[in-house]
Amino acid sequence: MPPEDSVSLGEAAQIAQRALAAAGIEDAAREARLVVSAASGLPTGEIIVRPKQPLGHDVRERFEAMLARRCANEPLSRILGEREFYGRLFALSPATLDPRPDSETLIEAVLAIAEREGWTKHPIRILDVGTGTGCLLLTLLSELPMATGLGTDVSEEALDTATRNAASLGLAKRAAFARHDALDGVEGAFDLIISNPPYIPSGEIPGLSPAVRDFDPRAALDGGEDGLSIYRRIAAGLDRILKGWVVLEVGAGQADAVASVLQQEFVKTREAEVCRYLDLGGHTRCVAMRLQS
Repeated sequence: MPPEDSVSLGEAAQIAQRALAAAGIEDAAREARLVVSAASGLPTGEIIVRPKQPLGHDVRERFEAMLARRCANEPLSRILGEREFYGRLFALSPATLDPRPDSETLIEAVLAIAEREGWTKHPIRILDVGTGTGCLLLTLLSELPMATGLGTDVSEEALDTATRNAASLGLAKRAAFARHDALDGVEGAFDLIISNPPYIPSGEIPGLSPAVRDFDPRAALDGGEDGLSIYRRIAAGLDRILKGWVVLEVGAGQADAVASVLQQEFVKTREAEVCRYLDLGGHTRCVAMRLQS
């Protein structure tokens, strides 16, 4: 690396691009700009407008540290400790899944159901099973201002992260968080139950990309032998607490299997309405179900 006093924004971006490309990071040029921007605290446009601006000692140290972590396949969101989801920033922790854009499909699905059910005009209660960062529950509370909700998780660290996110979004009075495993010990009645549960079959986890396998918590990924373990546990407890819709995120190719689990464990002899929602890639990303009255 050039002497400290000669490293500029533009040069740092070039250094980062070469290092990231050598590490096999896709779209190395864009990633390089993001690393320089994150280290300097400047918009990426400044790299183009002021390429000769020196980094300075502290910024260069941050840049070198961030670049090394990114070259080791750590996602930039993990390095920064936050991720944007549905237009809002959510803090991450090692105990939380890094929210994916595909999960915004669940938000869109619920908002479509909410419009149909009139949930925008009267209070509803939401349960988010395996809340992680709280991004699903807190986004829905933001979009449905009369709603309240409970987020559950098996990890105290995840619950602490979700609680901080609720406070930062001004939602602490409408969101509660508690430690529960699936629906065990959850009491009350809920108009809506949502979840993005672990759904990767155990045997497939070693083959995941390093950015997921090495940095997302295994507990948020591992869905058991067939990827459906938590779906079965959720479905088995729905009859006790659900009085409206259940909306579940599913993995690629799992929609039919999850719908079947719901039918066998929850619906049984009653008629149910089932809806499916596609993500931007055209894959079924959510399965929603409500028992017919």
